[in-house]
Amino acid sequence: MRILHRVTVPSDRSGADRCPGLLRPHLADDGALVRLRLPGGRLKTATLHRLGDISIQHGAPFVQLTSRGNLQLRSLPNPLTPQLISQIEATGLLPSASHERVRNIIADPFDETLPPLVAALDAALIADQLLAGLSGRWLFAVAGREGQVLGEPYDVAFQRLSETSGRLLVGGMGVDCAPEDAVAAMLDRARCFLLGRDDESHWNVRNLPPESPVFAGLAPMNIDAAPPPTPGRHTPDGARHGAFVLGVPLGMLTIEQIDLLRRVAEEIVVTPWRSLVLRTDDIDLDVFEAGGFAVAAHSPWATLSACVGAPWCRRTDTPTVELTTAAAASLPIDSPRTHVVGCERACGRPAGDHRLVIAPRTVQEILP
Repeated sequence: MRILHRVTVPSDRSGADRCPGLLRPHLADDGALVRLRLPGGRLKTATLHRLGDISIQHGAPFVQLTSRGNLQLRSLPNPLTPQLISQIEATGLLPSASHERVRNIIADPFDETLPPLVAALDAALIADQLLAGLSGRWLFAVAGREGQVLGEPYDVAFQRLSETSGRLLVGGMGVDCAPEDAVAAMLDRARCFLLGRDDESHWNVRNLPPESPVFAGLAPMNIDAAPPPTPGRHTPDGARHGAFVLGVPLGMLTIEQIDLLRRVAEEIVVTPWRSLVLRTDDIDLDVFEAGGFAVAAHSPWATLSACVGAPWCRRTDTPTVELTTAAAASLPIDSPRTHVVGCERACGRPAGDHRLVIAPRTVQEILP
């Protein structure tokens, strides 16, 4: 077992990335894994319920939330059957076969002015055939004044500061940019990245030298990202409705939790922090707590996460989910952010400061 702080884990990359989609699933020890992109995180609960039904019929009985606000189904048959592919396509979450793995767009979950911008970015991305060549690890971010998603490892971002002002951000550099120019400016930088890189193993702008044309015309900018929202009730500035953040322990949504969500909301927002946002003025948090959600900032699941580990992942024999669930019962209040992983790859690790516990053998090794 090893414990590291704010660690960057090296990768043995060569050529194109291996990020999965529906049409190119990942083969894990428990079967095929499919990842479905949710630009901006917006999702109809009826669609989520259909995915839950698919997971029950064909694979592991839960829907996973990823660290980029996307969804995963796992333990699926390999190869995927035509019937299963058709069922997933019928959810409407695969609008483009060629661009399915590059539609990674995160957005501040409370800002109600951002969804039209996210939709425009997604549509323009899909319409550009060149941009299908982006890595599945490429990340767009769309932020409001709070800039919560700007703490994530984005490649290109736009922060909307007002109706008429904003800024384009690329790798810690930036330039003023009007909201109406944001989509074109973001995609221009993405094209520049693809046309200017000299190595397919360069998946992100952080792999580029400072003199890269991707950074042309940009200057260093102070980026003050707000922390991710904690579970519980929130009152976002300027919002028409209140918001409730529900933490999803270990990012695994059960069919019972999905049923509960469908009963109280038509739409949710999936965040990059394995939580959900419900835009409503009143819900019974006791019901959601009884359903297994984290509903308060002091919940151990507000600071504790893990990769899926054994028996699902072939890279490790560490049962990370089992150990982390057991550790949650003994985790002291105000414990540091902790992510438990089964190997050096450190899948799903958070972007900010955290303890990374690698291949623990006991619950005690996870506790601070």
